[in-house]
Amino acid sequence: MKATKIIWAVGLVVLAGCGNNEKEYDATGTFEATEVTVAAEQSGALMIFDVNEGDVIAQGKEVGLIDTTQIWLKIQQAGATKAVYQSQKPDMEAQIAATRQQLAKARQDQQRYKELVTDGAAPSKMLDDATNQVQVLQKQLDAQISSLSTQLSTLNSQLSTVDVQVSQLRDQLQKCHVTMPIKGTVLEKYVERGEFVAVGKPLFKVADTENMFIRAYVTSAQLQNIKVGQQAKVFADYGDGQRKAYEGKVSWISSRSEFTPKTILTDNERADLVYALKVAIKNDGYVKIGMYGEVKF
Repeated sequence: MKATKIIWAVGLVVLAGCGNNEKEYDATGTFEATEVTVAAEQSGALMIFDVNEGDVIAQGKEVGLIDTTQIWLKIQQAGATKAVYQSQKPDMEAQIAATRQQLAKARQDQQRYKELVTDGAAPSKMLDDATNQVQVLQKQLDAQISSLSTQLSTLNSQLSTVDVQVSQLRDQLQKCHVTMPIKGTVLEKYVERGEFVAVGKPLFKVADTENMFIRAYVTSAQLQNIKVGQQAKVFADYGDGQRKAYEGKVSWISSRSEFTPKTILTDNERADLVYALKVAIKNDGYVKIGMYGEVKF
């Protein structure tokens, strides 16, 4: 009997404690970060790859290099082809200079015969022949200019095509250099130096662990008092009652409801539908991806 009375007494104390217990948070969730999977943009052997899991690397830093030999050789080949086309470009003025001189001489003769015919000192046939010679030479000059212009235009087009090819090759060359898209922490490493990688093959995954957020869920009743940009208090839960507070700001609220995730507690656990939201925080290095947390609006 004494044991039974003791059990009942303990139960009443627990119930009394539960009745007075008020939650210090409005929603719970897990911490997440913006993650980027960096993939190879060119195919080839990975000549340099200075990446290790856990490294914090600055944005834009080069961390790897894919073999550039073949691309560089193609650039050299394109340069040689361009030089050949450049050497084939005609010097129009030099090539039509002789015809221009002949035409000028023919026009002088035409003018002289015209004066002689007017004075009656020469038959009109001589003027007709001189006029005909001028017309023939003019047509020859026009044909030469047209032919040389077409040749020059074709060579210029070919040179432009080579320039485009070189630009494409230089772009491919640049993509052989693996750089950090964001400042962040390397989460996973998928390849090692010396491996052959193909276009699109994942190399490593990086996350922005400096600017993190907690994804929490609230009911429609709570949602009416929450808006984007609103300040909130975020607590990182380390377990065994260990918590650390951070200043946060609501950065996103879902536009559609969803069924309550099993691992999430809301202010109203009986609610079938909840809304996801994100509260952004500035991480001091203690908050980890996947860690549980709480939000107080």
